[in-house]
Amino acid sequence: MLKIRLRKPGKSIKGRRHFKIVVCEARSARESKFVEEIGYYNPSQNLLKIDLSKYQEWIKKGAHPTETVASLAKKYKKEYKTE
Repeated sequence: MLKIRLRKPGKSIKGRRHFKIVVCEARSARESKFVEEIGYYNPSQNLLKIDLSKYQEWIKKGAHPTETVASLAKKYKKEYKTE
């Protein structure tokens, strides 16, 4: 089963966290290999970018987003008024 979730790349320094939004196997570790990167999120700078077409494509293929990623995608859709 595939999951769409956040991944922390590299070393995390306090106050400078950033995440990539990736599609990966549900049982794999958070920092392990992933199938595809579909966006990024930087909470300290309030930056969010999701490729919604890829996000919807993976949902149709059966990938399940985590609660956090689902709420970020919903927020991103509202911000940019895309359907």
